[in-house]
This record gives sequence, structure tokens and C-alpha cells, in this order.
Amino acid sequence: MNINILFSAILVGLLAIFFLFKPLDLQQKVFTDVPLFELNQFTLHELDQLGLVTLMNGDNALKYKNRYEVVGVNYTDNSRDYIANMKANHGVYKDHIMSLEGDIVYLREDGINFETQELIYNKKTDIVVSKTPYTAFRGENVVTGESLKYNNLLDQIESSKVTVKYKIGDTI
Repeated sequence: MNINILFSAILVGLLAIFFLFKPLDLQQKVFTDVPLFELNQFTLHELDQLGLVTLMNGDNALKYKNRYEVVGVNYTDNSRDYIANMKANHGVYKDHIMSLEGDIVYLREDGINFETQELIYNKKTDIVVSKTPYTAFRGENVVTGESLKYNNLLDQIESSKVTVKYKIGDTI
């Protein structure tokens, strides 16, 4: 076999590969928000010089650079004169703000309780805001409304489209 024919066959084969076969088009992706770690069935304690400030339990959590995303959150705030507890299906804790979604139950040790679907709790200002319908309880008294802004420090509630069922005195 002539060497020129061999090199010509190799050249034709390489040119065919070069022009006929399309290489895989790989796209490089930039991931800007990647979790640092994942926790399952966890308890998070936040302590200061006076003791326990925050206790958070959850089924699953992703810790990002600037926030926690928690599934099955049970958040207890002990930073004030009272203890406030919030439970929800999903929560995001970022910059002292807890954003909760899904079957939220808010309980305070002085007897104020309410249920809603979305809630934002600012730990610094101690204000709870819900822009979804809610039901609040204090003893046998029931309040329902379309939105809620509750100032824990002043013990004041602002609400819209409110219906109140209030029990006055004891019945015999």
C-alpha cells in the first residue's frame, strides 16, 4: 500500500469527523447561591451572656451564606420578657427576620395565639406581620381578619376586615 494513499485516507477520515460530527455543546453555569451545608432533624440554639435567646427545631434546613431555609420549622424566641413560639411548614431566617409559610401557629406565653398561612416576624422591632387571613385567640375570645400587624412590645394589633367574638363576664 502506498503511503500517500494511507495519509490521504487518514486525512479524509479526520476531515469527515471535523465537519460531520457536532461536538457536545457544554454550557458553563455560574452558581451564586449554593448551600454551605444541609441539616436534618436539627436543633439550633442561640445563646448570649444571659442565656438562651433563640431555639429553632426543624426537619430539614439548608444553610446559605446569609440565611437558613427550614422545612418543618419550630422557632422559639426568648429574647424578651415573654416567650413566643412559631410553627410552620417552611421558614427562612435572614438578618433577624423570620419569614414563615404554611399552616403557621403563633403562640405567646401570655395567651395570645393566632393561625395564618404567611407571616413575617422581625426580631429587632418585635413586630409580626401577616398579609393573609388569620384567626387569633385569647382565651375564649376569637378574632378573624384579612391582615394582621402585631406589635409585641406595645401589645397592639392592627387588622383589616375584622370579626370579633368576645365573651363578656361569666355565664351562670
